[in-house]
Amino acid sequence: MRFDEAYSGNVFIKSHPNYEESKAVLYGMPMDWTVSFRPGSRFGPARIREVSIGLEEYSLYLDRELEEVKFFDAGDIPLPFGNPERSVAMIEEFVDKVLADGKIPIGMGGEHLVTWPVIKAMHKKYPDMAIIHMDAHTDLREDYEGEPLSHATIIRKSAELIGPSNVYSFGIRSGLKEEFQWAKENGMKIAPFEVLEPLKKVLPELAGRPVYVTIDIDVLDPAHAPGTGTVDCGGITAKELLASIHEIAHSELQVIGCDLVEVAPIYDPSEQTVNTASKLIREMILGWIK
Repeated sequence: MRFDEAYSGNVFIKSHPNYEESKAVLYGMPMDWTVSFRPGSRFGPARIREVSIGLEEYSLYLDRELEEVKFFDAGDIPLPFGNPERSVAMIEEFVDKVLADGKIPIGMGGEHLVTWPVIKAMHKKYPDMAIIHMDAHTDLREDYEGEPLSHATIIRKSAELIGPSNVYSFGIRSGLKEEFQWAKENGMKIAPFEVLEPLKKVLPELAGRPVYVTIDIDVLDPAHAPGTGTVDCGGITAKELLASIHEIAHSELQVIGCDLVEVAPIYDPSEQTVNTASKLIREMILGWIK
């Protein structure tokens, strides 16, 4: 993928036209090859960009404007349809390049499996990293119906790579009993149902550490984000998720990268989900790119 010019299609509002001058790189991972229920998240990144034109460039929450942050929209990685192995390899190669250039990767999915190659790339540069994970689901399976490369295995793989005690999951409300047992036995932190209050308690112990943040849009209740592949009732509100993003922004965390995944526009004709996702991306850029 070329970095010497802006993406030829739609770009996220106020993205910087020059890769070299940018501090962060926004990119899409349009993949939904292993979803277990409803496909369609491969269309998420493009639509999030398209609706971003309706955003204000200024965040009242953070008193900051997008023009204050130089971020380059690199477009979508051209992943091979139906080939998770090759797709994962391409994502890791892409992020390796971004990190080698000293930039912060901001990913848009795509199914949650796309986070796995990003974590592998991040861990090579930041071996002492931690992960903050916001999701409805544990994603701690070893495999899904015999397939180890699955959106249901991403956090298990990541925990085994960086150590379970370095993974902090929030908002979890669904998973196998065995997944919760594995987390407990191996020292992984899971905060069920809620995000903001348990996050506040954890942030001090993560101060100064390199942290990657991955957000599955289904951490939100379906009333706030119906456009996703695996909806699960009982989630948090959009207001709480925004507050959680801002809590991280005001903390002493070193955010080394982040992503927002599992936005599937086809299941939300009102476009509530993609508009919410677009605002979340804006706040992640303004709050976490110092």
